[in-house]
Amino acid sequence: MKKLIMLGTGLIVLALFAFTSANQQTPWPVPDAYKNKVNPLKGDAGSITKGKELYNQHCKSCHGTKGKGDGPKASQLDTECGDFTKAAFQSQTDGALFYKTFEGRKDMPSYKKKIPDAEDIWAVVNYMRTFK
Repeated sequence: MKKLIMLGTGLIVLALFAFTSANQQTPWPVPDAYKNKVNPLKGDAGSITKGKELYNQHCKSCHGTKGKGDGPKASQLDTECGDFTKAAFQSQTDGALFYKTFEGRKDMPSYKKKIPDAEDIWAVVNYMRTFK
């Protein structure tokens, strides 16, 4: 009986560990060359409007209308979309956000071909800043 209880406890601990590990975001390192890039666009109305247009076309289906990671496709992904309204997201440099959008990773596709004009990606970064 004691062995059975120990086995059951072990299985519960293993299941909790697996669940916790699967739901943790792995770090997404950004090369210094990108992290330190300065956004060449001012966050003015024109840039934000362009960024919103591109965001709605390319990003909203996963990241949601308000950037909370709750778009209609988010539940189909293996990785968490992230919440653009959180301080952890907003504290990243513009260069880091540009890099992640440009290069992609896992479920997050690369946009270097989908949005080939770098200025347009910078405009999306400016729009993402409005989700504070």
